[in-house]
Amino acid sequence: MTRRTQAPRTSESSAEAARRERFGTLPEPIRAKDMVETRPATLPDPARDRYSADEWLVRYCL
Repeated sequence: MTRRTQAPRTSESSAEAARRERFGTLPEPIRAKDMVETRPATLPDPARDRYSADEWLVRYCL
């Protein structure tokens, strides 16, 4: 096998410096309670839960 060695870099290029400036640190952590949105529940629709005597005919016979 051939071992490759590189001389240590003493100065950074401008692209490397810009990358390190932008991505060099981690963002601030977000608390779990800040990730949850709470909204009040909507009122139930009374027509939706109304009993229909002929509903079973529509579901099973047609």
